[in-house]
Amino acid sequence: MQASRTVLWGILLALGGSLVLSVNDMAVKALSGGYPLHQVVLTRSIIGMGVVLALLAWSRGPGDILGGVRTGRPGLHVLRVLCVLGSNIFYFLGLAALPLADGVAMFFVAPLLLTALSVPLLGEKVGPRRWAAVGAGLLGVIVMMRPGAGALQPAAILVLMSALAYALMHILTRRMAATEGALAMSFWTQVGFIAVSCAMGLTVGDGHLGQSDNASLAFLLRAWHWPAPGDWPWFLATGLAVSTGGIMISQAYRLCEAGLVAPFEYAGIPMAVLWGVLIFGTWPDAVGWTGIALIGGAGLYTLWRETRLGRAVAAEPAGGAMEESR
Repeated sequence: MQASRTVLWGILLALGGSLVLSVNDMAVKALSGGYPLHQVVLTRSIIGMGVVLALLAWSRGPGDILGGVRTGRPGLHVLRVLCVLGSNIFYFLGLAALPLADGVAMFFVAPLLLTALSVPLLGEKVGPRRWAAVGAGLLGVIVMMRPGAGALQPAAILVLMSALAYALMHILTRRMAATEGALAMSFWTQVGFIAVSCAMGLTVGDGHLGQSDNASLAFLLRAWHWPAPGDWPWFLATGLAVSTGGIMISQAYRLCEAGLVAPFEYAGIPMAVLWGVLIFGTWPDAVGWTGIALIGGAGLYTLWRETRLGRAVAAEPAGGAMEESR
């Protein structure tokens, strides 16, 4: 019974976190045409840090916040933060030049990469049908990269690199699950974001390298400027969404096997299509729909397969679910 409740919580957290993170994707896409990436990341990370500190104060008491982020595994935290940073930077640079639904769908090869990497890095078992699902998802990525158009889209390659970094990040999350809480992981992630975005602002924030017709490069190197009043809701949305959604996803991967949690992140694909239509007025074209179908179908097949087999979760980390909320 306890194992069933753990599975249910993991699934609900993964599903809810994916829906919340879709708001972050939409908000960053909306800001990418007028602000530099480092400014967006710094603003959202300051908001996210406030959320993390508030949750730490609520769960541990105001006097023991440092106890919630103290760690004996700083090396793994550094590696995990580097993976998160790489994933975010590559993803949003790619998203700036791609339709929202196409970029998000292509990114969702990450759970399939995670399924594949969980074998050599986590010792989890993957059968031939799940390997076939991984292959179908990768085929979807190839379709969406449109190699027949004359050249691979650089933006698509950036999103694929982001997906790989994201998968490695969750591999590290599973390895750290027994000793590191979701809030501690989120805290150190926000520290990394703030440090890197401040460094970017100090070196290229004046915009002296920002004169480019390439949407991704312009987003990376554009000059920092004070946000217009009408854009503050977008900044607030991305800060709240990335902090709460990230905590939910991290907790899901701490509770359940990577192969069970990953397919539920595919809820972000229909949300990306919805945001693309409502906010940006874009629909995926025929090639885009083909890639979405292959990637989403592969993930949903994996979900159906896991449910039918009733795959068990990995052993719950010592301390129980209540301890994990720290």
